Amino acid sequence: MAKKSVPQPKLTKLSVYLYIPNIIGYIRVLMNCYAFAICFSNKSLFSILYFASFVCDGVDGWCARKFNQVSTFGAVLDMVTDRISTACLLVILSQVYRPGLIFLSLLALDIGSHWLQMYSTFLLGKASHKDVKDSTNWLFRAYYGNRMFMAYCCVACEVLYIILFLVAKNKSENLIDVLMGLAHHITPLSVLVGLSLFGWAVKQAVNCIQLKTAADVCVLHDINKKHSS
Repeated sequence: MAKKSVPQPKLTKLSVYLYIPNIIGYIRVLMNCYAFAICFSNKSLFSILYFASFVCDGVDGWCARKFNQVSTFGAVLDMVTDRISTACLLVILSQVYRPGLIFLSLLALDIGSHWLQMYSTFLLGKASHKDVKDSTNWLFRAYYGNRMFMAYCCVACEVLYIILFLVAKNKSENLIDVLMGLAHHITPLSVLVGLSLFGWAVKQAVNCIQLKTAADVCVLHDINKKHSS
């Protein structure tokens, strides 16, 4: 005797908004808002809250897969939260260190490369901006194709920015002097900075590759449109 299929509950907008990973995303937003509100008055608490929010980015992804609650809204919420929180920290660092243009350039590269990558993903009809299996660049494929490698690069980048914020004693620090000071003596902090610098450098290289690759997709789309018209 065939088993009767259990009817699935009707999916509503509210139920998607209340997915467990999306709720974690809302908590991340609140944590970041409070963290940046106290960033200069309590650097330690800021760093804890900022990094905890970053860790939650991995937790909500795990929950989405575990509870079958993957959603486009959740993916966009994650990316927007990541980009805005990193952008805010880079703006703060640009006011603390000289030359501040370095951090503003990193901000522009981060936002620009991810925006173009998302747009090119839609043009190609892909479901995820992390789908780069057809890329000819080995580093680009390695970054998005290996979850642990990408996690290391992302964590290294954020840890480096947090350390730079914590060690800044005033609002006119010279970035090169601070980095040279950390490298002068072998300490657990200097080792952590060294490990973070490698992951940070890889992530910036990937951002540059991502920017160029996504821009090429947009240009080729325009060329194809012209030829087909």
